[in-house]
Amino acid sequence: MNAQAGFLSKLEGVRDCEACRRVIGEEFALVFSELMEREEARALVQGTTYPYIVESGATGVADRIKTHHNVAGLPVWFREKYTIIEPLKYLYKDEVREIARLLNLPAYFIQRHPFPGPGLAVRIIGEFTRRKLEVCRRASVIVENMLKKHGLYDKVWQAFAVVGDDVWVGVKGDARRLGYIVTVRIVESSDAMTGDYAKIPYSVLDEISREVTRSIDEVTMVTYAVTTKPPSTIEPC
Repeated sequence: MNAQAGFLSKLEGVRDCEACRRVIGEEFALVFSELMEREEARALVQGTTYPYIVESGATGVADRIKTHHNVAGLPVWFREKYTIIEPLKYLYKDEVREIARLLNLPAYFIQRHPFPGPGLAVRIIGEFTRRKLEVCRRASVIVENMLKKHGLYDKVWQAFAVVGDDVWVGVKGDARRLGYIVTVRIVESSDAMTGDYAKIPYSVLDEISREVTRSIDEVTMVTYAVTTKPPSTIEPC
């Protein structure tokens, strides 16, 4: 089932990060409800981990930092209609990976970087547009591929690109070009509750910057995020 059109049409033009997460949570529930009714399923198994619970304010002792689509963003009607099974919800990511090793799962699955449940929408700051989404997707692929090329992918927790509303004057083809600023975020962490930016070699950052600006015509500036969690979060939105 390809649900892309439904998500994109409802996200188009939304500016607030929390509003984006709520839109995604509602559409996520609608899509899965349709699938579950078709298959006569009554339970949904989710890979929710404890940081999602904490950041969504579902512990009762911490403020809500972000509305994760599968926790606080999941509509009440969906929870009342179906059984939600979350066998990992009290575990941190490093604990989940240890279980995976004990089960002898392939290294590819164990070392794969976390990917936000709401998708690339949470890596777009400001107004959501399909153009910014495509820039974010292409830039993130470049970041990951460059780390793999230099043997760094498995040594960091997460790596991706962020696109916002800010623009930067550039020169492409000897002509003035007003383009997007892409922020590269590469993080070291063990449980996603805290984290530090990865001290990637300058030569690799330079290669990432050159490839992003060369291959994505809408980009004229690449920056590198050098803030820890806290005070920053890993994902921008």
